[in-house]
Amino acid sequence: MTDDVPNDKPLVAKCEPTVVTLDPGIYWWCACGRSKTQPFCDGTHEITDIKPVKLRIKECREVALCNCKHSAGKPFCDGTHSKMDSGA
Repeated sequence: MTDDVPNDKPLVAKCEPTVVTLDPGIYWWCACGRSKTQPFCDGTHEITDIKPVKLRIKECREVALCNCKHSAGKPFCDGTHSKMDSGA
């Protein structure tokens, strides 16, 4: 992961989702790809024009969260990472 990406473009954190079981509550998904606590926001987006995505979980469930940051169904993985060039 490099920081030579423009501030309005997300970095690819990794080309596979994070599958996790989340308890009910509000979570902030990292949309910029710079967070050290992927796939969740740690505030690093402040140096970018990209804002995190609010995720409200109403009941305990397993989710696959996007780490390539290019899913059409953000914050959820839609398989876009499998179509990306490995050098993305």
